[in-house]
Amino acid sequence: MIVATAAAALTFASAAVAQQQQAPGPVTRAAVVSQLDTAFKGVDTNHDGFISTAELQAQQSKELEALQARARAKLQEDFKQLDTNKDGQLSFAEFAAVATVKPSQTAAQIMQGFDSNKDGKVSAAEFKAQRLGLFDKVDANHDGTVTADEMKRAGGAK
Repeated sequence: MIVATAAAALTFASAAVAQQQQAPGPVTRAAVVSQLDTAFKGVDTNHDGFISTAELQAQQSKELEALQARARAKLQEDFKQLDTNKDGQLSFAEFAAVATVKPSQTAAQIMQGFDSNKDGKVSAAEFKAQRLGLFDKVDANHDGTVTADEMKRAGGAK
């Protein structure tokens, strides 16, 4: 949710979806800002206040490795279920070759989406801008809190 997702763990949409799955409740702008600040600091490994392409690539690699590890575990589980007679005719190598995990965007493409002033690095303000814009759009009454009702209305408006 951070990078490719700077996309996985970070985006307002994923935070809202995660909260909806648990129990719908209000989401404050301050909570979104806090999540974005934490995520930004996690990617800004040299702590210079900007995200470079190298830092973004490193984060993307880390997330991709974790995703691949989870996918491999799932493939092993699926293989065991598919090999119902336990004769070993369906090899794991054959099965895994069909189900590879690849990022949907390169780090350069992700960087381009965040780097609004095109200086080759992402400031904290640039990092937050799109998601906070979405938050503000969903926060229909502009009270700084997105309620379950506002999330529902925003989901239907797309």
